[in-house]
Amino acid sequence: MDVDIEKLPDNAEALKAVIVDLQHHYEKEVDFLIEQIRLLRAQMYGKRSEKIVSEYRDAEVPLFDMPEPEDVPGKEITVSSHTRKKRGRRPLPEDLPRVERVHDISEEEKVCACGEKLVRIGEEVSEKLDIVPARIQVIRDIRPKYACRKCEGMESDAPAVRIAPPAPAILPKSIATPGLLAHILTAKFVDHMPFYRQEKQFERLGIELSRRNMCKWAIKVASACQPLLNLCKEEILEGYCINIDETVVQVLDEPGRDARTRSYMWIFQRGDPERPVLIYEYHPTRSGDVASRFLEDYRGYVQTDGYAGYDFLDMKSGVSHIGCWAHVRRKFHDIVKASGSNRKKAGSADVALGYIRKLYHLESVARKSMLSPEEIQRMREEQARPILSKFHDWLQKRSCHVPPKGLLGKAISYTLNQWDRLIGYVEDGRLSIDNNSAENAIRPFVVGRKNWLFAGTPEGAKASALLYSLIETAKANGLEPYSYLRHIFEKLPLSEKLADYEALLPWNLDPKNLNLPPVKEGV
Repeated sequence: MDVDIEKLPDNAEALKAVIVDLQHHYEKEVDFLIEQIRLLRAQMYGKRSEKIVSEYRDAEVPLFDMPEPEDVPGKEITVSSHTRKKRGRRPLPEDLPRVERVHDISEEEKVCACGEKLVRIGEEVSEKLDIVPARIQVIRDIRPKYACRKCEGMESDAPAVRIAPPAPAILPKSIATPGLLAHILTAKFVDHMPFYRQEKQFERLGIELSRRNMCKWAIKVASACQPLLNLCKEEILEGYCINIDETVVQVLDEPGRDARTRSYMWIFQRGDPERPVLIYEYHPTRSGDVASRFLEDYRGYVQTDGYAGYDFLDMKSGVSHIGCWAHVRRKFHDIVKASGSNRKKAGSADVALGYIRKLYHLESVARKSMLSPEEIQRMREEQARPILSKFHDWLQKRSCHVPPKGLLGKAISYTLNQWDRLIGYVEDGRLSIDNNSAENAIRPFVVGRKNWLFAGTPEGAKASALLYSLIETAKANGLEPYSYLRHIFEKLPLSEKLADYEALLPWNLDPKNLNLPPVKEGV
């Protein structure tokens, strides 16, 4: 707040009023800065969890701030009984090969003191887990040559020397087999191990395999897999809902751009849990044009966060734009963090979180009760919509009494601006209350980025996007990534017709037929 000294009043009372106004202004500025510092400290050193719990020390709850009596901390609740799991070591998987070692007593000890021979009455078995380092082998493809000693091929139009054609390979004239390629790409895109670390591993095994070669192989393999990605995109666009998110990625050698310039990895996810499909796309920009091109002919629901690049969806014909309640919850949760750990009273952020907690509780009950989409939609109309109506009224009232620059003012403003999108999930029981599935889908890329830090070229970033798409879609459909990659790398060179490529899509493969163990929940 700038003050023109020459325009200050000469009257003492008027001057005092100006000083009081300045004092109030700077007190608000100081409060705002302290709030930002607390939030920054909480983000750097505090808990990452967004679980909605009461964090204030005492039960001094404002009488008119809480939405419902059941939100008051300290109220007694009835907890249903449950069965506690037995503690102990889990048995080793039955499908692992077993090597039996018998530890027996000597023949002399098998004779009793009375002279009678002892009889075997049972045994004690204990199992221990052993591991053998990766076994590397060389596949020798031998093609015998044939020739005629009598005429040396002069009496035939056929070649003088006959030999079988080379076996079809995803990388012709390369030393890389489907197994090696699947191992290298699984290590990078599933286990987040950069090529330079794998290079060191191969050195310890006595194999000279440069990171440059591995990078070239990844780009060529991605190009060979492009037909599968095209089919995946068609499958996404046929779904009733698409979830979208994006995250940053750094590309060092991009023409016309500084190496420090941010680029982006986008994720498009089919929202149907019955057939999950994920597509990653690399783009040098975060512009909404990326999503616009992908969704050009799409009709259905699109769920996103509140990024302005998605605003075009509100005006796109045939598309219903759905918002994300997790982002709303996060903004109010940041206010609780910024309030500090010594607060004793519930504030407006706690009131907002109370409303949001009720909405999520309804979703949890519906999920545990395994309700049908029709039943979920009916439940939301009857129970969620009244909560939303009360929350909206409360937000409008509070918006008139909070500073717009503060965290609370920004959270309330964000929620009101997104309101039409946020309530959209109520109209269809198949929709989710938030966009967490897309955020979870992009997490493997974010974890990998922490290890390999950047992409070397745009070609490498695009290849990474394609391989992430196939791997994460395979995982979402219950396939083990290495076995899936090895399978498609073996079959792609033999594929000619559309049906051949469709047979390689993850949802068309049965883990049992591939001799793969199903991916266990939580793995």
